[in-house]
Amino acid sequence: QVQLVESGGGLVQAGGSLRLSCAASGRTLSTYTMGWFRQAPGKEREFVAAISRSYGNTHYADSVKGRFTIARDNAKNTVYLQMNSLNAEDTAVYYCAAARSVGYLLTSKNQYDYWGQGTQVTVSS
Repeated sequence: QVQLVESGGGLVQAGGSLRLSCAASGRTLSTYTMGWFRQAPGKEREFVAAISRSYGNTHYADSVKGRFTIARDNAKNTVYLQMNSLNAEDTAVYYCAAARSVGYLLTSKNQYDYWGQGTQVTVSS
C-alpha cells in the first residue's frame, strides 16, 4: 500500500502558476500509474492528467492541455503537476492518485486505487 501527500496549493492570481507535489511513502511510485484529479465545489471529481509508470507517457484533459504538465521523479518518489496560465475555472481541490493498472490513459477515478488528502488551489480573477 502507498500513502500519498499533496502539497503546493494556495492562492494565485489569474495568469499565474503553481506547482503541486505528491510525495509517496510505503511503496515506490515507479510501480504505479499516477494521476491528478480535481474537484470544484458542487461538482464531480474530474480527471486532470496522468503519467505512465515506466516511459513517462502522459495524457491530459482537454481543459488543461498546453497549460499543465505532469511529471514524475521516481528517485524522489514524487509526482508533480506544473500549472501555468491559471484561470478561475481551475479553482478546486487537487488530488493525487495511484493506480496499480498499467497504462497512462486512465481517466476514470474508479481506475485509481490510492488517493491523497487533496490540496486547495484558488485562482482569483
